Amino acid sequence: MHKTINKIFQLDFPWQTQDPFLFCVYHLDHYPKGNGELGPADSLSERNLGNDFQIKDGYRMYHGTTIPGFPAHPHRGFETITIVNKGFCDHSDSLGAAGRFGEGDVQWMTAGSGVQHSEMFPLIHTDKENTLELFQIWLNLPAKSKFVDPHFKMLWHEDIPVLELEQSTVKIIAGSFGSQQALEAAPNSWASAIENDVAIWNIKIEANGTVTLPKANKNSTRTIYFYEGQSLEIFDETITPNHGIDVDANAEITLKAFEKEASILVLQGKPIDEPVAKYGPFVMNTDEELENAMSEFRTTQFGGWPWRYPDQVHEKNKGRFAKYPDGTLIEK
Repeated sequence: MHKTINKIFQLDFPWQTQDPFLFCVYHLDHYPKGNGELGPADSLSERNLGNDFQIKDGYRMYHGTTIPGFPAHPHRGFETITIVNKGFCDHSDSLGAAGRFGEGDVQWMTAGSGVQHSEMFPLIHTDKENTLELFQIWLNLPAKSKFVDPHFKMLWHEDIPVLELEQSTVKIIAGSFGSQQALEAAPNSWASAIENDVAIWNIKIEANGTVTLPKANKNSTRTIYFYEGQSLEIFDETITPNHGIDVDANAEITLKAFEKEASILVLQGKPIDEPVAKYGPFVMNTDEELENAMSEFRTTQFGGWPWRYPDQVHEKNKGRFAKYPDGTLIEK
């Protein structure tokens, strides 16, 4: 194995990550036509509704019972970055914020001191299948930022920089690629400081094409996730799909795709290098802080749930939009 490759591993659910990331999940669900009420026009009788993570007929319902997705649940102490390449996600939270995003949009949510949110996948189309392709990345917060105010922002796909190279395209969700900078990260994010070298890239390499990843800072980590294609070559190592590669971030790395277009996700950043105590949706630094977080949620519900349903979805004909806690409404 080449000295710049530290580890090659199978991509299980969720994907392994390195500090400052906590984990990453990849959802690819080929949902059928919608039933007009944003659920599948399919019988759900043989599914383990409420905890359906087994792919059946090409899709999963997750924790949804009529509409796929993740009904109201809490977070504290970290950030979620949700990249929806195909399909849509309906967001609702305990701050009163809401949104529908998809088709390449990214939502960046800082849970900070605590928030509840729901993430549902509305099956909008009744005349064709509703494919969903989504990444959710958990980026840790350092101890000094664990209790910042919750915050969410939208990175609309029309605004996200996409670098068109000779044999590849690089969607720059965080950080920079060469001289091209991403949109601003959430204000209290580990990614908001340039010296933390956080980068998130979604890259497509043409069949038999290449892309060269620029050097990162000396102390940064970098993981390459190969999730779609035929094969990928890195320093004479042949990688098949559904594998991750931890590499030396301080090396310039050329990736070559063979036979088919290759799709990869790259996560990079300077480690926070602090203790991590986590339990489900709570990520703190000590077990005592973890106990306090769970106790506080039981008492306060992080502000309660202002929506009618825990699996809140928006009107069927609603377009992409974001409504912020201060009432600001942006429609796309």
